[in-house]
Amino acid sequence: MSTVVPFRALRPKKECVRQVASHPYDVLEWEEAKRIARDNPLSFLHVEKSEVDLRKDKDTGVYGDEVYRKAKKNLDRLIKDGILIQDQKPCFYIYRQNIPGHTQYGIVGGVSIEEYDAGLIKKHELTMFDKEDDRTRHIDIVNAQTGLVFLVYRAAEAIDRIVADVVKEEPEYDFKAEDGIGHTVWVIDDETTIERIRRAFSKVDCLYIADGHHRAASAAAVARRRREKDPGTRQAGEYDYFMATLFPDNQIRILDYNRVVRDLNGMSEAEFIERIREGFRVSEDFIDRSPVRFHELGMYLNGRWYLLTTKDKLYVGKDKIGQLDVSILQDNILRPLLGIQDPRTDKRIKFVGGVRGMKELERLVDSGQFAVAFSMYPPTPSQLMDIADAGEIMPPKSTWFEPKLRSGIFVHQLD
Repeated sequence: MSTVVPFRALRPKKECVRQVASHPYDVLEWEEAKRIARDNPLSFLHVEKSEVDLRKDKDTGVYGDEVYRKAKKNLDRLIKDGILIQDQKPCFYIYRQNIPGHTQYGIVGGVSIEEYDAGLIKKHELTMFDKEDDRTRHIDIVNAQTGLVFLVYRAAEAIDRIVADVVKEEPEYDFKAEDGIGHTVWVIDDETTIERIRRAFSKVDCLYIADGHHRAASAAAVARRRREKDPGTRQAGEYDYFMATLFPDNQIRILDYNRVVRDLNGMSEAEFIERIREGFRVSEDFIDRSPVRFHELGMYLNGRWYLLTTKDKLYVGKDKIGQLDVSILQDNILRPLLGIQDPRTDKRIKFVGGVRGMKELERLVDSGQFAVAFSMYPPTPSQLMDIADAGEIMPPKSTWFEPKLRSGIFVHQLD
């Protein structure tokens, strides 16, 4: 069973929601976030990525305590000014996102950290210590979870029916962000529907983290700290749940997560291509640029696209992880040829979300900052869940989910 509970969201008043809603903290570089937030004092980036309000060269660094104190101060300002208002009673929310050709409906609620710690909320990625520590300090000092975790469940007809009933009503929010993505929210505050949602999720065996592994791990770390301060018998508190949007697996969209590498590890282009031919069939002038099936990779090198088709010997008989194209690339090109031993820490590799398109890969290579780019075919939701069910971990940066959940529409205060 899965425990999903309503909560009293702190959220924008209706006329301010478009100004408040921001990109999540981890998809923008400092310079880009600072530019976006500069002329918008209501942008939730001032809370989620509060270093935009500080000098980058301060001695405290990006993760200094001053950053988190500034985030708390900025959140308090939005509350004091009446921009963010807390619901009077615990509610569920439906959050719809819409882009041309794709719509997804998620239920926003609180999810049990106890079940997360027990492995009933399953992961497919490892977290990085510095990023987890950053969000842990942010949640603890701000005293709130400020960003949504993106969860997936195997689609259930009972939940679909509830969503279909609710979205017949007038939404609370309905706006299009500057990137063209539509965001619509319905508030569920009647006890009958709330109980229907609770019961429906109690029949869902487990949940899967699609995006937001660091947020979930950090929320759990804060809960453990606070439980240690209150070791006696107690009722569950707000910090025992993390804020999430739960989507059925048949609605989510996984995009490619591509790679660029700064150099060819001392090889000439001809030598590099010849080494690749040992495991791949190499076709020149790959017009599509982005692969359309499993076990194909696109490669951009010196202004030219190549199609790399994986030879059977590289994946036949391999386990679920070994058959992933990101694993095939890592095990047969990035590590042995380009010397990328650990892509989580190696500074010679950069990951580029598929939403930025093939032109971004071309731009990075053509700029001279990088020598080669690889375009990927994305894994499916079924692959993600099967791997998580097996207790295995995907290679880093295997999945890019789009559209991203906006921050600032919902905030979960911890007391």
